[in-house]
Amino acid sequence: MNLLKIFSSNVRYYRKLKNLSQEELAFKCGLHRTYISSIECLKRNISIENIEKIADALDVEAYILLRERRKD
Repeated sequence: MNLLKIFSSNVRYYRKLKNLSQEELAFKCGLHRTYISSIECLKRNISIENIEKIADALDVEAYILLRERRKD
């Protein structure tokens, strides 16, 4: 699995875990909703700065979003 796909999957997973819409997440991290959507749809690369913003908004460490989750 590539890193972009892992990141995308984790953003979606933690966003839903926190019961946030894409719009709510975007507002919390100061990004546009379409940007969040593009990330989750694997249509956009992302900067380290924006990884940090998203991680902060989701209240997780940034490295967690880049780590493959175990499938139990």
